[in-house]
Amino acid sequence: MKILISDKLQDAGIKIFEDNGFEVVKKFTITKEELIKEIGEYDGIVIRSRTKLTSDVLENAKLLKAIGRAGVGLDNVDREKAAEMNIEVINTPEAPAVSVAEFALGLMLTLARRISFADRTTHEAQWKKGECLGYTLNGKKLGLVGFGNIAKHLAKITIAMGMDVGVYSRFSKGQVAIDEAKEIGCSIYPSVEDLLKEAQIISLHLPSSSQTQNIINEERIKLMRKDAILINTARGNLIDDAALITALKNKDIAGAALDVYHEEPLKNEEFISWDENLVLTPHIASQSIENQTAAATMVAEKMSNYLKNK
Repeated sequence: MKILISDKLQDAGIKIFEDNGFEVVKKFTITKEELIKEIGEYDGIVIRSRTKLTSDVLENAKLLKAIGRAGVGLDNVDREKAAEMNIEVINTPEAPAVSVAEFALGLMLTLARRISFADRTTHEAQWKKGECLGYTLNGKKLGLVGFGNIAKHLAKITIAMGMDVGVYSRFSKGQVAIDEAKEIGCSIYPSVEDLLKEAQIISLHLPSSSQTQNIINEERIKLMRKDAILINTARGNLIDDAALITALKNKDIAGAALDVYHEEPLKNEEFISWDENLVLTPHIASQSIENQTAAATMVAEKMSNYLKNK
């Protein structure tokens, strides 16, 4: 069987495919046009976030049996088309939990202690000590919107730091997930609105869907505390950009830190030009050596096991 690796994948993952007898073709910069022409040759394809497996790409994948996403989000895969063509879609939601949770915590600290501002101004030979009065996270309420693997790990870290953690989630696993959240030490909120009213820090941990798009909108931002900060390491379309930039400029909330955007690379000029209480990073929450390797090996193992039984 033939596997196309269309986005950069660590050698450890590629070796697993090769050790299982698959022919591996590496084309890390393949264009959509090239992919449409070539995808019909492969039994499996491995992607990260760059490659978009849209309906017009997949309809040419006549031999394709499995799509492997080395990562969590599947919004770059047309899952309805894949299901229609009986193509298995495999991802690695367990891989980035530690990496992304730690990064979200880093963004919280960056905003709370004005680290980004302090670094930038000190590099400019300014001594802005008096403008860098921040606050500790200990004793603050963290609101987690969504409670998957990443949020669970973040809850454990922040509770250990002395934070009070509240959770709103649809809890797809039902009572089991609720019990797990309570066991960790979280309080459960019946609605996202109730959580937004109380939390000083909001961290988003939801997938991209029609139900979650713009879940943080103008109406809900108005519910947030004036001293609240918003963290998004999940998906860009969870936030209404225009509502957020207006709130930041008007100081309706204290700040925001974003690692994901509606359009990537980021082109929103209002975000790019506004840095007073806004921290921006280029979708790097999962960019740790450990996570990238774990995602590569996990997706290779899962796909190899699946394809060997086809």
